[in-house]
Amino acid sequence: MRITHVLSTALLLAGLAATPATADSSPSASASASDDSSAPTQAGTSFRTATELDQGQTGTASGSTGDYLYWSFAADAGQRPTVKATVKLPDTHAGQTWQLDVYDGLRRRQACQYGAATRTAAQGTASVDLACTLRTVRAWSEQWANDPLPGTYYVRLTVVDLRSSDLGQPVSTELRVDSKDIGGSAAVDGSLAQPLTPGIAAKSATDEDSSSSTSAALSSIEPDGGWSSGWWSDRWVWTGVGGVLAALAGIGGYALTRGSGRPRRVPPAM
Repeated sequence: MRITHVLSTALLLAGLAATPATADSSPSASASASDDSSAPTQAGTSFRTATELDQGQTGTASGSTGDYLYWSFAADAGQRPTVKATVKLPDTHAGQTWQLDVYDGLRRRQACQYGAATRTAAQGTASVDLACTLRTVRAWSEQWANDPLPGTYYVRLTVVDLRSSDLGQPVSTELRVDSKDIGGSAAVDGSLAQPLTPGIAAKSATDEDSSSSTSAALSSIEPDGGWSSGWWSDRWVWTGVGGVLAALAGIGGYALTRGSGRPRRVPPAM
């Protein structure tokens, strides 16, 4: 009965401690579907004019083959962003190759963990789909590493191979960014002092003396609920669960090995 009681208590405590971890592992609010009525309907033409896009939104833009189309979005620590793009091509065209590139706040090109970031549309194909899933965003990294860090990310969509006869033909594009919350399994110690949100535009201001000055405007896009602190993750919960289970296992082992007390027929010590 004593052993059964110890095991029941251990299972109850483990279930109560694991409840917050289950809640933390649910998809974040930034990755949920948002109101597409506020989604942008155009794209920028450079890093500095990239159109800001929230996660869960589907941005659209019209352009011409040969244009560079840019969007930007925010990604926080513990997220694994996936960028998907669809290019609707004209009715008649030759074979052409489209490419999707993702850069971090330092404008370092980030490798795709999986997904077809470069695809060739055969002659007469109505559309081409591209996808790029990045590595999990880390809260901290060494200076020499190229790990994805919290901050602004840039998406560039363009055609990299086409015939001169197709140059300038109208195309329409759709772009969507979603993230999966990886949680404590990808957590690391440490955090950035500030997210990587560099200047994205130049604002000119004129003072009373009619002398103009130019200053960089920081990106205003950020995840819903703000940036994470970088130190909390569900691995703290599982560390606590492991400690509780270890303590209960020690108590159970002691109860099994200590016996029922002093033997009855042993004479008392003189």
